Amino acid sequence: MTTKFHGVIPPVVTPLTTNGDLDVPSYEKLINRLLGQGVDGLFVLGSTSEVAFFDDEMRGRVLAEAKRIINGRVPLLAGVIDTETLRVIRHIRQAEDVGVDAVVATAPFYAITGPTEVENHFRALHEATDLPLFVYDIPVCVHVKVPVELMIRLGREGVIVGCKDSSADDVSFRRLALANRAAGSPLSLFTGHEVVVDGAFMSGADGVVPGLANVDATNYVAMYKAYREGDWETVRIEQDKATELFEIVFAPQGVVGPAAGVGAFKTAMQLLGIIATNTMSVPLPTLTDDNVERVAEVLRRVGQLA
Repeated sequence: MTTKFHGVIPPVVTPLTTNGDLDVPSYEKLINRLLGQGVDGLFVLGSTSEVAFFDDEMRGRVLAEAKRIINGRVPLLAGVIDTETLRVIRHIRQAEDVGVDAVVATAPFYAITGPTEVENHFRALHEATDLPLFVYDIPVCVHVKVPVELMIRLGREGVIVGCKDSSADDVSFRRLALANRAAGSPLSLFTGHEVVVDGAFMSGADGVVPGLANVDATNYVAMYKAYREGDWETVRIEQDKATELFEIVFAPQGVVGPAAGVGAFKTAMQLLGIIATNTMSVPLPTLTDDNVERVAEVLRRVGQLA
């Protein structure tokens, strides 16, 4: 379905100064660049934003600056990620005060949970706000997979409006897309899996939330346009281009997790002049020396860097 939430909605990187503060000029340059490349919305305070490493004050600053810079040009989705329900509701209040268009929450984590706790969590969040609520399904971080059947039921009841699927489980996403269609499409479905967006579109996804778009969103924007027009050859070509650029995340050596993935995004963005530094949040290491050159080599290979 085509709703207010569709298309290319990048999870926005948070540029930092060398001392770890929010780099507002770089943030403004990045957001305006993304909007200029034709994205359909922006998602802040997700994994790509390094939200897990921010205190409440930093979260609030990031949200407020994003709201100011976007200035109503596209929908603003805010991550409200935390370990348990009451803490998430506090983040929702902060997002409401800023004036975001939707909130995005994971299942609760740290404490061991199952389907009952996950359902109770999302129902409580829905009761606490009038904002549209998205499920952020990212089991690698929260150690629980939100069941397809639960998401469909919550969607049909109006508890949630959609899902950002970062499970990298293409079988599960296909099952979710089929079940959603059979239920009358109550959910807007987004994949966060940058290299198989073409497959997600074939399944009927409403859009994509690609961290790689911070480096260059044009392939994803072109891919979504071609998908809407039924031009599957262009979808494939643009996906291949994005996948070649995605090699930057495999280039660094000796680092793991966000230090490799988001670290590669930030390093590429610095090399391309989009942001001033590639500084990562404490305690994540910032890419230096040989790892910077490895990222640069990928950029040169795909024609992004001279």
